[in-house]
This record gives sequence, C-alpha cells and structure tokens, in this order.
Amino acid sequence: MPDIEERAVTPLYGEPFDSGFARAEAHQRAADLWAACAVYEELLVLAEPLEDSPDVRFLRAHLLSDLASVRLAATDVAAAEDAVERSRALLDDIATAPMGPRGRQLWLETLLKTLIARADLLRRAGRLDEALAALDEAALTLTEFADPEGLRTAELGLNRVHLLMERAEWGAAEEHASALLSTMPGAVVEAVPRLLTALGLICASTGRFEPAEDFFARAEDGLRALGDTGEVRALVAHRAYAAMRRGELGLAEELFAQASVFFERHHRFGDLAVCEQARAFLAGRRGDPARAGTLADASLARFERLGAAIAAADTRLLGAQHAYDRGDLAETRRLAEQARAVYQEREVYERCAQVDLVLARLLEDGLNRAGHGEHERQLLDTALALALPAALALEAARYGFATAHARSQWLELADEAMRLAFRIAVRRGDQGLLFELVEHRCAGASLALDRTASVRAEGASSFFPGAGAKAYGSGPVTLGGVAAGAAASAGLRVAPPPRVRMAPESGRVALQEYIGAAESRYRRRIVNEEEVPFWSTDDLPGRPVVQIRLADAGDLFMTWTWAGGARGFGTGQGPAAEVDRAVAALADALPGPGEGEEGMRRAFESGAFADPRREERLAHLLAEALWPPGLTDQIRQVSARAGRPLVRIQPSPRVAQVPWELLAVAEGVRLVDLADVVTTAPASLRRQAVRRADEPDAEGVVLVLDPRVPGFRADSPLGSVLGPPGSDPELLELVRRHADTAVPSVAAPEQALRRTDLDREWLGEALRGGARRLLYVGHVSGAPVEGGQSEDGALHLCCGADTRGLAEPVRTHRPLSARDLLLGTLPLRADGECGGRLWPAPRRVALIGCESGGDLRFAESFGLAAAMLHNGAELVTATRWVLPTSFAFHRLAGLPPAVRPLTEAVLAVDAAHEDGDPVGCLNRWQRGQLDRWRADGRIEHAPLLWAALTSLVV
Repeated sequence: MPDIEERAVTPLYGEPFDSGFARAEAHQRAADLWAACAVYEELLVLAEPLEDSPDVRFLRAHLLSDLASVRLAATDVAAAEDAVERSRALLDDIATAPMGPRGRQLWLETLLKTLIARADLLRRAGRLDEALAALDEAALTLTEFADPEGLRTAELGLNRVHLLMERAEWGAAEEHASALLSTMPGAVVEAVPRLLTALGLICASTGRFEPAEDFFARAEDGLRALGDTGEVRALVAHRAYAAMRRGELGLAEELFAQASVFFERHHRFGDLAVCEQARAFLAGRRGDPARAGTLADASLARFERLGAAIAAADTRLLGAQHAYDRGDLAETRRLAEQARAVYQEREVYERCAQVDLVLARLLEDGLNRAGHGEHERQLLDTALALALPAALALEAARYGFATAHARSQWLELADEAMRLAFRIAVRRGDQGLLFELVEHRCAGASLALDRTASVRAEGASSFFPGAGAKAYGSGPVTLGGVAAGAAASAGLRVAPPPRVRMAPESGRVALQEYIGAAESRYRRRIVNEEEVPFWSTDDLPGRPVVQIRLADAGDLFMTWTWAGGARGFGTGQGPAAEVDRAVAALADALPGPGEGEEGMRRAFESGAFADPRREERLAHLLAEALWPPGLTDQIRQVSARAGRPLVRIQPSPRVAQVPWELLAVAEGVRLVDLADVVTTAPASLRRQAVRRADEPDAEGVVLVLDPRVPGFRADSPLGSVLGPPGSDPELLELVRRHADTAVPSVAAPEQALRRTDLDREWLGEALRGGARRLLYVGHVSGAPVEGGQSEDGALHLCCGADTRGLAEPVRTHRPLSARDLLLGTLPLRADGECGGRLWPAPRRVALIGCESGGDLRFAESFGLAAAMLHNGAELVTATRWVLPTSFAFHRLAGLPPAVRPLTEAVLAVDAAHEDGDPVGCLNRWQRGQLDRWRADGRIEHAPLLWAALTSLVV
C-alpha cells in the first residue's frame, strides 16, 4: 500500500484510478452525485480483472467506501448499504496483511470512513442505538489513527452531532458542535460549513432564529469558498425550515419549493421527502387538506422506501394533525399511536412525549365539544396522565442547554404543553393539584457549579416533528471523538429543581405521581435528589404569615398558605388578557430600560406614578387583574384576631415588577395599609450551609457608596449617582453613624464617597473579613429580559478593563456580574474558586441601583439579588425597576437641590437594615411615603422611587 504521507505528491494507485478519484470528487462538489457514482462504478469494473492481492483488495475497499458515501448523499440507501458491507468485508480480509506503518494508517482511514458511513446508514434507518455503537467503534479505531489534519476526527464528531439531533437532544448536540468548531484544526475546512449548518438547525429548532441565520450565512460562505455548490443549494431547505419555525410560512413554502426542485433533479430523495413533509404541514396550515394529504403520502412513501423509520413516523404524526384538522379524531388517534409505537421501539422519547400531548389534546377537544357526562372525570384523568408527565419532561429539557438564553427560548416552545396541563387541571377542579403545580413551577432551577455532562434534551411540542433534524444531505461527516467534558462552557449551568415536600407528616412531594411517570416514561430527570419544604416556617417572626406564589401558564395562577397562628390555603386564577393589560399599563408608567433621559422624562411627565389620580387607577387595575378579593377578606380577619400579617409573595416573571404594596385591594385601601409585604425567591436558592445558631455575628458594615467607574466622568452615563462628595449632609451623617464599624475606614465621612479603590478584589477581601451588612449605592446594569440571562446583571465598581472576570468590559471598565458572584473563577482557571467563597454575602445586603432586583423577571432567577442570597444573605433589599436619581428629580421635576429623594430612600434602607424587623421598618417608611402622596401628591413622594424598593428572602 502507498504511504499515506506521500498522497499529496505521489499517485496512490496510478492511472486511471487517481484521475478517476479526482473526477468523482469534482462531480460531488458540483452536486452531480449520480455522475460521481458512475465514475466509482467504472473504476470498480476496471479493478475487477486485476490480479488479486492485498493492494488490489484495498483499492476496491477504498472505491466502495467512497461510493457508499456518495450513495448515502444521494439517499440510495440500499446501494449504500451494499457498498458499506462489501468495503468492510474487504478491509477485514486484509487486516492482518503485511503493511508498513504508513500503509496501516491508510487502511485505518478507509476503515474509519466505512464505519462512519455504516453509522450514518443506521441513523437514517432510525436504528439509533446501533448507530451509536458503530460510532463508538469508529471512535475506538480513531485512537490508533494519526489523523494529521483532523479530518476524520471532525467527521466522527459531526456524525455524533447529527445523531444527537435525530434524538432531539438539542443541548448536547449544540455543546458538541460548538466544542468541535472551537477546537477544529484550520486544515479541516471542509467540515466547518457542515458544523455551522448543524448549529443553525439546532438554533432554529430551539427558537433562536437570529443566530440560526448567522450560522447559515457563515456556512454558505464556507461552502462557496470550497466550491461546493450542491450544499449551497441544500442550505435553501434549512433556511426554509427556520422560516417555518419562526412563522414566516409564505417564505418557507417558497424556499421549500425551490429546494424540492433541486433535490428531485439530483435524485436526493431523502431530502426531497423532508421537503414534502414540511410542505404538507404548510398546506395544512393554509387550509388545503387535499394538497396536504398528497404531499404527506408522498413523503411517507419515500421514507418507507428508504427504510427511514423515524422519519416515516414523523410523517404519520403530521398526518395525525391533518386528520385532526378535518375532524377525523379516530384517524388522528390511529396515526398518532402508530407513530408512537415506532418512537417507543427506537427509544426516541421526546417524540413519545409529543404524541402523548397530541392524544391529550384530542381528549380535551372531545370534552370541549360535547362533554361526556358521568365519564368526564375518567377522561380528564386520562388526559392529565398523558399531558402532565409530557409537559414536565418537555419543560425539564432545558437543563441540557449550556446557556440561559437557549433555555429561555426553549421554555417558550415548551410553554404550550404546560398550559395544556394547567387547563386540564382547572377543568378537573382539583385545587390540591393546582397548588402542587404552582409549587413545582416556582421551585426554581438549581445552580450546577460543577456540571460538565449534558442532560438529554427534548423535542418541540408542536405537531410538526422537526424536519431540520433529519439532515439527509449533510454528507459523509460523522459523530464522536470529543470527550464528554470538552464542551464545558462559561455559561451558567443549571440542574433540575429540588423535590418540593408538601407535608412533613405524609412526606408527599409535589406532583410525585406525575414526576415518577415522566422520569420512567421519557427517561428524563425532572427533579433532583434534594428535598425542600414548600416553604420554611422555621424563621416565622411570631406573627401570622401568608405565603403567595404565582405561576404563568397562559393565565396567571396563584396559591396561598397561612401559617404563624393562622390556617388555610387557597388558589386563584387571573385570565391572561386581563393580566397582560394590567402589566402593560404598569410598564407604561415605569422608566424605560437603561438609564437614558428620554425614558425617565416620560415617566416623570406622563407616567402614572407621577400623578396621584392616574396612579390610583393603575393600582385598582392591577388589583382587579392580580389579586383575589377573598384573600383581602382573609387578611382583614387574621389582622383583627392575631395582628398585622406578613405577606410573602413570589411573583412569576410576568408580574415581577408589580409593586404589590400599592395594590388597591379595597376602596381607599392599599395592600401595604393592611400588611407588611416581602418578596420571596425560589426554594432552589435556599442555602445548603445554614449558619450555626452559636456563630457570632460580624460587626463590619461594608459601604460601597457611589464608586468611581474607571473612564467615566461624573456627568456621564456611569457617572455619579449621589452628587459631589461632601455635598449631601444626610449622607455624611450616615457614614458618621457607622464610623466605628465601616469598611473602608475613613478619616472624614466624605472620603467614603466616589472612591477609586473599591474594586472586586477589595470587596471580596472586605466580605471575607466578616461583615454583618453590605450597603451598595451605585450603578447597576440590568440584563435584557429577552436575552434570558439574568446572570448578566452587573454592579459597577472601580474595576479596570484588565481585571479578570466573566463580564465583557465597558470601555475602560469591567463590571462585576452576577455570573462572577456565582461562578467566581471556576471558568477562568483550573484551581478556580466559586463565587460564594470569593464574595460571601453578609446576612443583610442592600443593592440600591437600577433594577438590581430584576432577577424574578426571568425564568431562571440568577441575577444580583439571587446571587447574594445564594452566597449567604438572608435578606436583600433591591429595586424592581430603573431608579431616578435626586438629580433626575431636580432636572425633570423641578425640585430644589436641597430635596434629595434618592438620599431619603438610601437612609430608609439603611435604617431598616439596622432594625430588628427590616421588612416591617421599610414598609413603615413606604406607608409614610404613600400617606404623603395621597395627601399632597408631591413628586418627591411619588411611588416612582420608593415603590421600586423591595426586600427579597428565600
């Protein structure tokens, strides 16, 4: 055998074989696959009469291996399988033949190509476990192969990505593809566009359409540079899939039609079947059942001829949608159950969940149309037994993704399934079940600081099965070869929530039957091993307390439970339209995002919180949509018997900015008039290591007052928030009060403001030295909710741009993000430490800055306030929205310089954190502000500032 290293300069086999290989490759790049096949067949005929020897057998094996790859690309599955088997037999026959080290490498490379082709065949046939075994065999062979350019490693890795996509394990597929892309040698240019295409399909399948198009554009550039015009044309189908997923159905139809013409002309029948499947779905959406049925039948027939069992089952599931649309429920059930049988046999559990949701919808539809009298309860139980485990599994699929953005986009896709489960539970009239549903949803994801392995991710919940996953035209590039932890990301990783124990005496866990069914049926972890009570009563303040939780599931669902001398529980439901209308009105009253003057000016000039009459109307609107009158009656009754209650509220993301204290729960009465109010965070943030009762309290009060941000002048966007040092006597008095315990220690109080040395290293040292309080007043950058990454919220200290950290620099400055506070230096170095060790939080923390408490607006609450709770704080006072500074009141509302509303708020928070009852103390100040607002309507007493403040506990 020729030496592999001599191929670039020395012919491998001589003529006509060397030029034949070159011609076949040129035909492949021009998308003329059948011409390439003809060349290989011709060369095989020429090789037949050659004298039999190991070298000639290897030549035939090489030709057959390449032929198999091209037959696969052309979806000529039967011929490809024959070529693979013949190639493998010849390679095995000469495995022990004498060959030099370089010849052995060429034999290994051809064996790898054959194994990869066999894995691809098995994947397309839906024999996924066998495909994985073939890839594992190839990975073992790869350990012996030198792979100087990394091409076979890349092929193996890409095929593993495709297999993960076929299983709809989107998170694992994305991590694997990203790791391959970041570690791939520059010489492996051919694999890069295919990896980019795979990443584009993954993003499109999980609701991230902008990055999907970016990946497709980069892939197209790479393919054009390679001269691979066939794959450039095939990208049209992938873009059509993305357009369909984002709702641009007309564009999707146009692009799928273009792709179909190309695939039919070049006999790529697997890709053509995918296009027909998608066009059938689109025809059904257009209300053309005849056309939809014709296309679906054509797709099904092609997939069955190709032996693509899972793809054929997908088309049956699509046919179930068409039958459902035309009212043929029996046919819907028949097709859906046929599809499920295939998915179950092939262990494609996410598709099983899809079918179960289809069947649950059928039952719900039947009940909505006619009801079933005495059998209704049984049918509801059956529907719930199908829908709720599937919804739990689909929702839990997000834990397979490395980033919060991907998880939040996935949750938008999964939410439809959970809304179905809630609807069935409401119709069932089971208040206890609704209570458990809300408790489970509010438990929150668990932070996974040490996680490197992926969790299986689920498929989409719609009827359409996801054509983008089939990747028939992806070429002979493979799966495997990357270590499990190689794709570890600096993104914040999370794990399932804890089990929520509903009653200590029974040991019952919320939704335990449905969680058990989901974990057994779909092979997915729904909750972790940790168990927490649905809310802790150990630290009750010797007064009646009501814990309220809210969950979004189309409508807004509420639960409440009394403790501390009062007993009882209840559930409520706010119609989605009413809730959305009230939340939109609130958003109009608040300053715009960021700290721009235009948004703040609008809030002062026309916002409801700047005018008493408009504010009162808004308070009534919010209460009507969000607050059950019966709960107000209970608060009054409890207050009359046992004293002023404490209301603990865990809001859902949709209502996280609601100032609950302001709700007009009766005529002329606000909630804060009747009770003290505190915000609670998810139970998953409950600290693992609780302070011992005999642990002495620290004395230090860490003061971070308007730190100077490097590179930003006092009048710039990240400039001063409290004004020139020494200009505010009340702030100076605050520093004097803490003179004995203040960190940093200063000779004069004005030296505590606008310092230049309060960076993250200083803060960590101050907190590790022992502190009972942290008071931060300064700039906070909130994370955009649409990005889904609450951990991007950041404090602006005195850190320069060269400081090591996980947030991107802002000019000459690097903010300290919640991601830093949680992960610390773990992603930055091998001996890194978690954030809780670097920045341990004292018992009480105040973060007075713009939207510093915006954590709960996100599906995953890991922002600044949550990070402080996670790192040890017991109470964090933060803000729900962007704060106006005193200077904003002067400039936009005409207040005299001597009136400083922000200073008054800082003093109120400081006093509350010195009080034995910080929540009650802060609420008393807020009631006083509300009384002044109702009495005189002066802008310095407007809720625009003081109602933004809330205290968070777990």
